[in-house]
Amino acid sequence: MKLVFATNNSNKLSEIRSLVPDGIEILSLKDINCLEELPETQNTLIGNSLQKAKYISETYGFNCFADDTGLEIDILNGEPGVYSARYAGDECNSEDNIEKVIEKLEGEEDRKAKFRTVIALIIDGKETFFEGACKGRIIKTKSGVEGFGYDPIFTPDGYEITFAEMNKVEKGAISHRGKAVEKLVGFLHR
Repeated sequence: MKLVFATNNSNKLSEIRSLVPDGIEILSLKDINCLEELPETQNTLIGNSLQKAKYISETYGFNCFADDTGLEIDILNGEPGVYSARYAGDECNSEDNIEKVIEKLEGEEDRKAKFRTVIALIIDGKETFFEGACKGRIIKTKSGVEGFGYDPIFTPDGYEITFAEMNKVEKGAISHRGKAVEKLVGFLHR
Protein backbone atom coordinates (compact mmCIF):
# COMPACT_ATOMS: atom_id res chain seq x y z
CA MET A 1 0.00 0.00 0.00
CA LYS A 2 1.22 3.49 -0.86
CA LEU A 3 0.05 6.58 1.01
CA VAL A 4 1.16 10.18 0.69
CA PHE A 5 1.94 11.91 3.97
CA ALA A 6 0.88 15.51 3.36
CA THR A 7 3.66 17.36 5.17
CA ASN A 8 6.67 19.48 4.29
CA ASN A 9 8.21 18.71 7.69
CA SER A 10 11.10 16.29 7.10
CA ASN A 11 11.29 15.48 10.82
CA LYS A 12 7.63 14.39 10.90
CA LEU A 13 8.12 12.37 7.70
CA SER A 14 11.12 10.54 9.17
CA GLU A 15 9.28 9.91 12.44
CA ILE A 16 6.18 8.52 10.68
CA ARG A 17 8.26 6.28 8.39
CA SER A 18 9.95 4.80 11.47
CA LEU A 19 6.54 4.00 13.01
CA VAL A 20 4.75 2.26 10.12
CA PRO A 21 5.38 -1.43 9.40
CA ASP A 22 6.71 -2.94 6.18
CA GLY A 23 4.02 -3.14 3.54
CA ILE A 24 2.97 0.49 3.90
CA GLU A 25 5.07 2.81 1.77
CA ILE A 26 4.93 6.43 2.86
CA LEU A 27 5.45 8.87 -0.01
CA SER A 28 6.54 12.44 0.63
CA LEU A 29 5.15 15.51 -1.09
CA LYS A 30 8.45 15.69 -2.98
CA ASP A 31 7.85 12.13 -4.24
CA ILE A 32 4.62 13.30 -5.95
CA ASN A 33 6.15 16.59 -7.16
CA CYS A 34 4.08 18.71 -4.79
CA LEU A 35 6.39 21.59 -4.03
CA GLU A 36 3.88 24.20 -2.87
CA GLU A 37 3.03 25.06 0.73
CA LEU A 38 -0.14 23.27 1.84
CA PRO A 39 -3.11 25.30 3.07
CA GLU A 40 -3.47 25.35 6.86
CA THR A 41 -6.00 28.06 7.69
CA GLN A 42 -8.45 26.28 10.00
CA ASN A 43 -8.73 26.98 13.72
CA THR A 44 -8.76 23.33 14.89
CA LEU A 45 -6.34 20.42 14.58
CA ILE A 46 -9.04 18.38 12.81
CA GLY A 47 -9.75 21.22 10.39
CA ASN A 48 -6.09 21.72 9.46
CA SER A 49 -5.33 18.02 9.03
CA LEU A 50 -8.42 17.52 6.83
CA GLN A 51 -7.69 20.66 4.79
CA LYS A 52 -4.18 19.40 3.94
CA ALA A 53 -5.33 15.84 3.18
CA LYS A 54 -8.17 17.08 0.94
CA TYR A 55 -5.78 19.34 -0.94
CA ILE A 56 -3.52 16.40 -1.85
CA SER A 57 -6.42 14.06 -2.59
CA GLU A 58 -8.26 16.55 -4.80
CA THR A 59 -5.25 18.17 -6.48
CA TYR A 60 -3.00 15.13 -7.00
CA GLY A 61 -5.44 12.20 -6.81
CA PHE A 62 -3.54 10.20 -4.19
CA ASN A 63 -4.77 8.36 -1.13
CA CYS A 64 -3.16 10.30 1.66
CA PHE A 65 -3.12 11.44 5.24
CA ALA A 66 -2.14 14.61 7.01
CA ASP A 67 -1.67 15.50 10.62
CA ASP A 68 -1.80 18.56 12.77
CA THR A 69 -0.30 18.70 16.21
CA GLY A 70 -0.61 21.16 19.02
CA LEU A 71 1.05 21.66 22.37
CA GLU A 72 -1.66 22.56 24.87
CA ILE A 73 -0.50 24.13 28.14
CA ASP A 74 -3.11 24.08 30.91
CA ILE A 75 -2.26 27.39 32.61
CA LEU A 76 -2.19 29.16 29.22
CA ASN A 77 -5.75 28.01 28.46
CA GLY A 78 -4.54 25.49 25.88
CA GLU A 79 -2.03 27.76 24.12
CA PRO A 80 -0.25 27.49 21.77
CA GLY A 81 -2.62 24.74 20.55
CA VAL A 82 -3.46 24.87 16.85
CA TYR A 83 -1.00 27.78 16.50
CA SER A 84 1.98 25.82 17.89
CA ALA A 85 4.09 26.03 14.71
CA ARG A 86 3.69 29.82 14.47
CA TYR A 87 3.29 30.71 18.15
CA ALA A 88 5.99 33.39 18.10
CA GLY A 89 4.84 34.81 14.73
CA ASP A 90 4.64 33.85 11.06
CA GLU A 91 8.40 34.09 10.49
CA CYS A 92 9.37 32.29 13.69
CA ASN A 93 11.28 29.05 14.19
CA SER A 94 11.21 26.38 16.90
CA GLU A 95 13.70 28.29 19.04
CA ASP A 96 11.49 31.40 18.99
CA ASN A 97 8.44 29.31 19.93
CA ILE A 98 10.27 27.62 22.81
CA GLU A 99 11.49 30.97 24.11
CA LYS A 100 7.96 32.38 24.04
CA VAL A 101 6.61 29.40 26.04
CA ILE A 102 9.42 29.64 28.60
CA GLU A 103 8.80 33.38 28.92
CA LYS A 104 5.02 32.96 29.36
CA LEU A 105 5.56 30.31 32.06
CA GLU A 106 8.12 32.39 33.98
CA GLY A 107 7.38 31.98 37.70
CA GLU A 108 4.56 29.48 37.14
CA GLU A 109 4.54 26.27 39.15
CA ASP A 110 1.68 24.64 37.22
CA ARG A 111 3.45 23.50 34.06
CA LYS A 112 1.09 20.70 33.00
CA ALA A 113 0.73 20.30 29.25
CA LYS A 114 -0.14 17.77 26.60
CA PHE A 115 0.70 17.20 22.99
CA ARG A 116 -2.26 16.27 20.79
CA THR A 117 -2.13 14.98 17.21
CA VAL A 118 -5.03 14.51 14.82
CA ILE A 119 -4.54 12.52 11.60
CA ALA A 120 -6.99 12.83 8.71
CA LEU A 121 -6.87 9.88 6.30
CA ILE A 122 -8.50 9.94 2.88
CA ILE A 123 -8.72 6.67 0.97
CA ASP A 124 -10.87 6.59 -2.16
CA GLY A 125 -12.61 9.77 -1.01
CA LYS A 126 -13.57 8.38 2.45
CA GLU A 127 -12.39 10.44 5.44
CA THR A 128 -11.31 8.85 8.73
CA PHE A 129 -9.73 10.52 11.76
CA PHE A 130 -7.30 9.29 14.42
CA GLU A 131 -6.19 11.12 17.55
CA GLY A 132 -3.35 10.64 19.99
CA ALA A 133 -2.34 12.57 23.09
CA CYS A 134 0.59 12.57 25.49
CA LYS A 135 0.41 14.33 28.85
CA GLY A 136 3.42 15.81 30.53
CA ARG A 137 4.95 19.04 31.74
CA ILE A 138 7.05 21.91 30.45
CA ILE A 139 10.50 22.18 32.00
CA LYS A 140 12.23 25.50 32.64
CA THR A 141 15.23 25.12 30.32
CA LYS A 142 15.85 23.11 27.16
CA SER A 143 17.34 19.65 27.43
CA GLY A 144 18.31 17.23 24.65
CA VAL A 145 19.05 17.44 20.94
CA GLU A 146 16.81 14.79 19.37
CA GLY A 147 13.34 15.39 17.97
CA PHE A 148 12.03 18.78 16.88
CA GLY A 149 9.65 21.57 17.80
CA TYR A 150 8.93 21.77 21.52
CA ASP A 151 10.59 18.41 22.30
CA PRO A 152 13.49 19.98 24.31
CA ILE A 153 11.07 21.44 26.90
CA PHE A 154 8.44 18.66 27.14
CA THR A 155 8.81 15.84 29.65
CA PRO A 156 6.09 13.16 29.35
CA ASP A 157 4.35 11.92 32.50
CA GLY A 158 6.28 9.09 34.15
CA TYR A 159 9.64 10.21 32.72
CA GLU A 160 12.46 12.42 33.91
CA ILE A 161 13.77 13.15 30.41
CA THR A 162 12.38 15.24 27.57
CA PHE A 163 11.26 14.01 24.16
CA ALA A 164 14.50 15.56 22.87
CA GLU A 165 16.49 13.17 25.06
CA MET A 166 14.74 10.10 23.60
CA ASN A 167 15.51 8.33 20.35
CA LYS A 168 12.76 7.92 17.71
CA VAL A 169 11.75 4.47 18.92
CA GLU A 170 11.45 5.52 22.58
CA LYS A 171 9.52 8.66 21.70
CA GLY A 172 7.32 6.86 19.14
CA ALA A 173 6.22 4.30 21.73
CA ILE A 174 4.64 6.95 23.98
CA SER A 175 4.16 10.09 21.88
CA HIS A 176 0.96 11.71 20.70
CA ARG A 177 1.93 11.12 17.07
CA GLY A 178 2.96 7.53 17.82
CA LYS A 179 -0.45 6.83 19.37
CA ALA A 180 -2.32 8.39 16.44
CA VAL A 181 -0.17 6.48 13.92
CA GLU A 182 -0.78 3.23 15.82
CA LYS A 183 -4.54 3.78 15.36
CA LEU A 184 -4.01 4.64 11.67
CA VAL A 185 -1.94 1.49 11.08
CA GLY A 186 -4.51 -0.64 12.93
CA PHE A 187 -7.23 0.76 10.67
CA LEU A 188 -5.19 0.09 7.51
CA HIS A 189 -4.62 -3.55 8.51
CA ARG A 190 -8.31 -4.32 9.05
